Amino acid sequence: MKSNFKNIVNADKPVLVDFFADWCGPCKMLIPVLAEVKKELGDAIKIIKVDVDKNKSLADQFQVRGVPTLILFKKGKKVWRQSGVLQKADLIQIIKSS
Repeated sequence: MKSNFKNIVNADKPVLVDFFADWCGPCKMLIPVLAEVKKELGDAIKIIKVDVDKNKSLADQFQVRGVPTLILFKKGKKVWRQSGVLQKADLIQIIKSS
């Protein structure tokens, strides 16, 4: 995942990474929000999910201490980061303005 991750976030389009865990309640609340964001923005963004329990080194690399943690990358650069659940409208605004 680690080498593939670098290729994914270096893409031309923005990439929103959702660091999550299966046991996390708020992470489950975020699933439909991310689905709506993808539905609205379509091909303008790529959204990927990273299970922190299965990808500990990646979570450590980005100092993910709580889940869910969202990180937005543009051309490989981290442009925004926040932990917790966001509403669809707020997330779309952040993606468009970052």
